[in-house]
This record gives sequence, C-alpha cells and structure tokens, in this order.
Amino acid sequence: MVKLRRLGRSDIELSPVGLGCWQFSEGFGLAGGFWEALPADTVQEIVDASLGGGINWFDTAEAYGNGRSEKALSAALMRLGRKPGDVVVATKWFPYPFRPASSIVKTIDERLSCLSPFPIELHQIHQPFAFATVKAQAEAMADLVQAGKIKTVGVSNYSEKRMRAAHAALASRGVPLVSNQMQYSLLDRRIESNGVMAAAKELGITIIAYSPLAQGLLSGKFHEDPSLIKSRVGPRKFLPAFRAKGMERSRPLIEELRKIAAAHGATPSQVALSWLIQFHGDTVVVIPGATKRRHAEENVGTMQLTLSQDELRRIDELSQPFR
Repeated sequence: MVKLRRLGRSDIELSPVGLGCWQFSEGFGLAGGFWEALPADTVQEIVDASLGGGINWFDTAEAYGNGRSEKALSAALMRLGRKPGDVVVATKWFPYPFRPASSIVKTIDERLSCLSPFPIELHQIHQPFAFATVKAQAEAMADLVQAGKIKTVGVSNYSEKRMRAAHAALASRGVPLVSNQMQYSLLDRRIESNGVMAAAKELGITIIAYSPLAQGLLSGKFHEDPSLIKSRVGPRKFLPAFRAKGMERSRPLIEELRKIAAAHGATPSQVALSWLIQFHGDTVVVIPGATKRRHAEENVGTMQLTLSQDELRRIDELSQPFR
C-alpha cells in the first residue's frame, strides 16, 4: 500500500510519485515536438500501469499540445473505467505573450472541457514570465477557487521571491498556494541553494519535481552507450549534460546509483527518484514521464524502495556539484 502525502496545506492526498503527461502532446506544437507522438493504446497502457502501481495523480498542461495531452489523459482514464473522484488531475495555464490575467478565468472552461469529466484539483501558472503581475494572476486563480471551478492553486518555475509574492496574494483571499513545480533532480539541485526549497518548507508548499531523471540521464543508459542520444527525437542531444564532458562530470554519481540499485534489486532511475522523495521528508513529490508501459512500471516501483540514511548521504555528497 502506497503511503500518501498532503499537497501543501490542502486536504488533497497524493502518491509520492505522479505521472507527468507532457509526452501525451501527440507531437504537436513547440512543447509537444520534444517527444514522438504516442498511439492511444500506448497512452492507455502507461496510465494503466501507473494506476496499477499506486499512482493516484496526473500532471498535464494547456501547453502540452494545446490541450491534446489533457484530452488523451481523460480518454485513457475513462477507457480504464476511472470516474471523477478516483484520481487527482493537475493542469496548467500558460501565460503566452501579452496574455492578461483575465485569460485564466476565460480559458478555464476549455481546460475543463478537455479534461471532462475529470475536475481540476490543482491549477497551476505554468511559468513566471508574463504580461500580468503575480498579484493579478493570483487574484484570478482565487476567483476560480471561490467559483468552484478548481480546487487548489499552484505555480511552476517560480523563484523564491515570486513564490512568496504568490503565496501572500492568495493568502489575502484565504486561498493557500499549495505547490511550486520546479526542475529538480540529482543533476539539478539549484532550488536547494537559491532559497526555493527552504521557503517551500517554511510556507508548507509542496515541490513538484519535473524532469526528476534529468531527461533520462540518471538512468545510466546514455553513459553506457553515448550513441543512443543521437537517435532520440527533440533537442536533448544538444544539451551540455548529454555531451562527452557533461557525461564525465556526472559519471561518479551514476556509478554510485548503479551500485545502490544492485544492492536493492532496483534500477538507477528508481534510486534517483527515491532519493528525491525521501531526502526532504514529505516536501517533494516527483512526476517522471513515460513513453512505454515498462517505464511507468519502473516509476511506480520507486515507491517500494527505501534507501538507508547512509545511501541517502552518499548520493547527496556525489550530487553536491549540481547544487
């Protein structure tokens, strides 16, 4: 049985591992083009494996294929016999250039339509660079909560300063800021040194870690065979971390993950995810993606793994260069 944890200061309970649904974008648009389009049957298999392993929540977004990910998720859940209330669905509003805060309210019916019949338990502001102020966006989100259109409010990619501002603006309306979705992995620990993690713990805000496997780098497969990245769709192959120098920098950590994984009968990816959801208590939850059923099965297996204090410390030490 998976032990659930609270989403911020709300009454929503989440499994420590959720499913990120960026890859359900059907290859559409700037965001969707990062991944190959997945057949509906594959999407259903991924969602089925996630549910079967104890995942109870899914994170999608308007920007993921302009609603295509939301629709694909809803369709898969319905085909699997899930009903509203069975799962928690999170989505995001994207502040496209010059989009006012009023767009949050004006587009909510479209988000609800794409996800129908599933309600929006968590609605998030996708990124901080916006035409509207933090306060105006927070007010719009609070309006939606009070209108019963959404249940809770989160942000994504917010600095400590912006997160505190959003928290204060929402609090003035009696609405908690429950989450900040941040890029966070053993190869990107910046939120521990820039104030975001400390502020989240202080304010009771959940950190939702996206790219928790550093786009697959923490699996170790690209270290074993660097040529693999050349055949992958999207811009990953051009990132410094995937080049020879970047691979050598992360190799000591990867080797330790392999060693710990072998001792537990687990995989390096599971160890990397397990560290994230254990090291900071209940503050961090993770949303790895999956493009195959076996990826989803591997993700959920993380929740059956418990690392020792010594293992947590060794991983912490070897990933210090990435803070």
